[in-house]
Amino acid sequence: MRLNGIVAARRSRRRPVTTQRRVGAPRWPNLLHQDFRAEKPDRKWVADITYIETGEGWLYLAALVDLCSRSVVGWSMGEDLKATLVEDALAMAVGRRAVAEGLLHHSDQGIQYTSDAYQGRLAELKAQVSMNSVGNCYDNAVIESFFGTLKTECARERFATREEARRAVFEFIEIWYNRQRLHSSLGYFSPAEFEKTLASDTICVQ
Repeated sequence: MRLNGIVAARRSRRRPVTTQRRVGAPRWPNLLHQDFRAEKPDRKWVADITYIETGEGWLYLAALVDLCSRSVVGWSMGEDLKATLVEDALAMAVGRRAVAEGLLHHSDQGIQYTSDAYQGRLAELKAQVSMNSVGNCYDNAVIESFFGTLKTECARERFATREEARRAVFEFIEIWYNRQRLHSSLGYFSPAEFEKTLASDTICVQ
């Protein structure tokens, strides 16, 4: 190999930074306090962004997870980290779910979530805004766990193209994770099955 100038291909060790604070952005308090329980669906949502490696570059995924049923209630994929990525995920969640006043929305303090447009939409929904403490990865452990599951079960290897990654992630979330994958925290129901079994006075298991 040395004589013929052949070297092994190496993956880049660089990883994108998905959380950058907006200069001058207000600091919202952490109202969640790592209490990942919810008595009913659509009372507490956690939000975050991750990245998926492809041969064409990174594909970014924004998602919102309901803390009662662990269902991914909204998501969006894109080639960059513009605020529209999280805005589209929130729009999907609001369009699908019965959002009542007082919804607790928890995220990090990144520029996407502190943008005027995103915070304006949360204000319209009369949601409670909660954000991670700076540098504390445990404040949003549930959605970090979802991203870990996604990367272990769906995105273990690099996808050839972003379109291939989009199709795989869509199928993982909508066909497998929300409807079929059993969750120990839900008594080994899928999120969709768990929501069907909820009575109005049922408390969600942790």
